[in-house]
Amino acid sequence: MSVITPFPAPKDRKAVATFDRTELQRILDLYGRMVAAGHWRDYAMHFDPEVASFAAFRRATERPEVRIEKRPSLRVRQGVWALISEHGAVLKRGHELQPVLAPLERRLIRLIDE
Repeated sequence: MSVITPFPAPKDRKAVATFDRTELQRILDLYGRMVAAGHWRDYAMHFDPEVASFAAFRRATERPEVRIEKRPSLRVRQGVWALISEHGAVLKRGHELQPVLAPLERRLIRLIDE
C-alpha cells in the first residue's frame, strides 16, 4: 500500500498580501489606458507575505517604469499604498489607492483643441 500525505492545513500556510477585486480592477484600468496612450507595453505582478506589487514596463526587457505596492503592515503608519519609480524612489504614499495613482493619471490628460 501507499502512504497518504495529508494536505497542509490553512494554519500551516502563511497569509499572502493580495489586491482585492476593486483594487486590481482600478490598477488594470489605468494600465489599459496607459497602453492605449503608448506609455506602457507589459506588466508583472508579485505577491509575498509582506507585499503585493504591480510593475509596469515600457518594454519587457527593462526595469519597471513604476511599481504600485500594497504593504498591509504599514496600514497604521504611512499608508498601505506606495508608488515607486524606476530607480526605487517613493513618489507617493497613502492610505487610499486613488490619490496614489494620481501622478500617473495626470500623464493621460491632454488638451483637446476645438
